[in-house]
Amino acid sequence: MECKEAEKLIRKFIDDELDYKETVQFLEHIKQCENCKEELAIQFLVSEGMANLEEGIAFDLQHELDNRMQKMEKRIERHENLRYLSYVAEFFAVVMLIIFLLMVF
Repeated sequence: MECKEAEKLIRKFIDDELDYKETVQFLEHIKQCENCKEELAIQFLVSEGMANLEEGIAFDLQHELDNRMQKMEKRIERHENLRYLSYVAEFFAVVMLIIFLLMVF
């Protein structure tokens, strides 16, 4: 992913509106690109900071941003695990079908 693409996705990331593929690509880019990581931090600070100020909530925005990124990484990991389990289930279903067909014929 290029920086321009990542910068366009920052708002969607903050609003938790990225789909799975966008999330994976966005987080990979942010981990490698200090400029985009800094832009994300700035936009997050402005967006979430203003919302928290309006609500009168005490906050640590860097901690909140780190938590949000960790949450997204865990969501990606769960998705990958479920995809792997579905492949395993499909494999066993095919094996069972083959065994069944061999027993019938």
